[in-house]
Amino acid sequence: MGTFRTLSTAALLLWATSLSSFDLGSLDPLKVTEILTKGVKSFGEVPVEKEIQMGRDLSAGLLGTTPLVDDPPVQTYVNHIGRWLAMQTERPDLPWTFAVIDTDTVNAFAAPGGYVFVTRGLFLMLRNEAELAGVIGHEISHVLRKHHLVAIEKQIRASLATDVAGMMVEYDSDMVDALVGAGMEVYGKGLERDDELEADRMGVVVAARSGYDPYGLPAMLMTLYERGEGDQSLAFLFSTHPPTTDRLEQLDTEMQGRMDQFSGAAGQTERFKNMQARLRSDG
Repeated sequence: MGTFRTLSTAALLLWATSLSSFDLGSLDPLKVTEILTKGVKSFGEVPVEKEIQMGRDLSAGLLGTTPLVDDPPVQTYVNHIGRWLAMQTERPDLPWTFAVIDTDTVNAFAAPGGYVFVTRGLFLMLRNEAELAGVIGHEISHVLRKHHLVAIEKQIRASLATDVAGMMVEYDSDMVDALVGAGMEVYGKGLERDDELEADRMGVVVAARSGYDPYGLPAMLMTLYERGEGDQSLAFLFSTHPPTTDRLEQLDTEMQGRMDQFSGAAGQTERFKNMQARLRSDG
């Protein structure tokens, strides 16, 4: 897989403490309008360097006080898989960063610019590396399609109740506060249904391109379905995603007969189980 760039636990924790959650409503609407109309581009068209900067700031706000798992081999392992998957996409040159965060909540999320996080609770729920690849492929797909950038732009427009002509040329501290506030609202309520279903479809393709069984993601979704909505560790995930049955039905329709030739590809269960064992001992 070549050489992969990894982010140290200390560096990402520094992000986490550098920003606090910001309430967009606490800013003067006229001031926010002034901030956001400095630019001439919508979020979907921002230069890559600004997309990356947005993702870094949003990651800091999202992580908050939640630490990363303090286990370098686990973090390196997840970065190896994530970087390999990302290399098979149309955006291999982003500074992709992958990490496991230390919470029992079952979830995964991405931020613009190539930041992807998986919770310890989700990692321990999975059964093999193919399922992990499916989850990471789904999150990578959100970055590829800039789903969060577009959703944040919509959130800011709605919050201001005005048509903002352009955004994101100046990126000063006021802009950071406004974006993180809007971003936190987007992550709290989830992306649109079509965005999540598109990420599912793309995620299985990314996994297959990378040599993994594309049925890893559907297998993970079946586990979610079997555990059911009564499981409190899944409450937030269920509240921010379409019904699991809808996701499974869509993938069944899309994949039937098209992905069977890749079924049974590498699952790398042994090394995955070794990482799970480390996570259990860390906990």
